[in-house]
Amino acid sequence: MSTGRALLVVDVQPTFCEGGALAVDGGNAVADRVAEFARNHRDAYDLVVTTQDWHIDPGEHFSDTPDFIDSWPPHGVAGTPEAELHPALADLNADVAVKKGAYEAAYSGFEGTDAEGRSLAEILTAAGIADVDVVGIAESHCVKETALDALDQHLRTRLFTDLTVPVSPQQGEAARAELAAAGVELLRSDELG
Repeated sequence: MSTGRALLVVDVQPTFCEGGALAVDGGNAVADRVAEFARNHRDAYDLVVTTQDWHIDPGEHFSDTPDFIDSWPPHGVAGTPEAELHPALADLNADVAVKKGAYEAAYSGFEGTDAEGRSLAEILTAAGIADVDVVGIAESHCVKETALDALDQHLRTRLFTDLTVPVSPQQGEAARAELAAAGVELLRSDELG
């Protein structure tokens, strides 16, 4: 029986932080808080996984006239500094790095693969993971979709609301309502004790 716990660090990349191509207000602060949390709680996790938008040619996901719903300005371009992990995570020492969206939108970390071509679901299954904690950027998009897909994989899923940030307060509120209704446990990381 699977009993392990994983920390999923979703898309904490400069491209989504202040100064990046698709910046979210509060992104840099979230990167710092995620890094501090991971340092202080590393021993609570059997596996730490990062995901990154790693776009090569994602088709209509990129647009010169984005609608900010299905199309966006170019961001997370593979091989650029903005697509790397945020500098705050330099000492994270993740066990696995998953990259997603090379030729498609790919909001969920479960749509990506690691360097060996393994999907996130395969990685978690192989490691005996039963529980996941989800953090990162942006709460209303990639974090939400990753958490929902974790539930679909029958993983007990928590999201730390203080270790993520939405594109807008309204979208964050809608995301939290959807996540809670689906069965994701929403809590602050300082509630762990």
